[in-house]
Amino acid sequence: MVQAEESIAIPGRQTAPQVRVGLAELFSVFLYIGATSFGGGVIAYLREHLVERKGWLDEDHFLAALEIGETVPGLISTNVAVIVGSRLRGVRGALVAVSGVILPGAIAVFLLGLLYARFKGDPEVDATLAGIGAAAVGLIFAVTLQIGRRELKRWQDFLILVPVFALVGVIHISLVPVLVVFVPIAVQLNRPNQEELATYHARQAEYHAQLAQHHENVAAQHSAGDKA
Repeated sequence: MVQAEESIAIPGRQTAPQVRVGLAELFSVFLYIGATSFGGGVIAYLREHLVERKGWLDEDHFLAALEIGETVPGLISTNVAVIVGSRLRGVRGALVAVSGVILPGAIAVFLLGLLYARFKGDPEVDATLAGIGAAAVGLIFAVTLQIGRRELKRWQDFLILVPVFALVGVIHISLVPVLVVFVPIAVQLNRPNQEELATYHARQAEYHAQLAQHHENVAAQHSAGDKA
């Protein structure tokens, strides 16, 4: 069951839908994602379910979760599950989402590991694995195009994209030293200017004013209810 909650809109900013998701529904959605996605294609499934089908996140919040999930240690799917589950239902939501997304894979890997040890020399098994790998590459490419259209807006973005792709994807340098070098450069290239900072602080001030007014209205309603 998803219940809408009252939210305070911030002018000029796209806000994610404010919803309260049941733990059972959260677990079932991530269980389904974990059971039906393959390899790196899980990113496409996460976006399809969390943004398009359920509407729990908007594009910007999903991209933020994905960016964090890709730059910290661990599997992207579990990292995103922790972030999304925590956003929707706090610590319990994070635990439920992670349990759902890893359970199918853990069971499947255990069973397939037993089968692979027995049939690893079978050419039909090799052909099946090659087909699954090709499908995963296609899913990754599709979601890369979907995300890239939103994120690659300036020529400075390609100053990060091209060398990182070459170093990690072509030369096969470890991601950690590449991030150590390019993260400060990316931060410097994307630093907000004075106008953007002023706009941000104005929005924050307006948001906090609306929040204070909301609290005053709630307190007044409670006071009127007590008197009645």
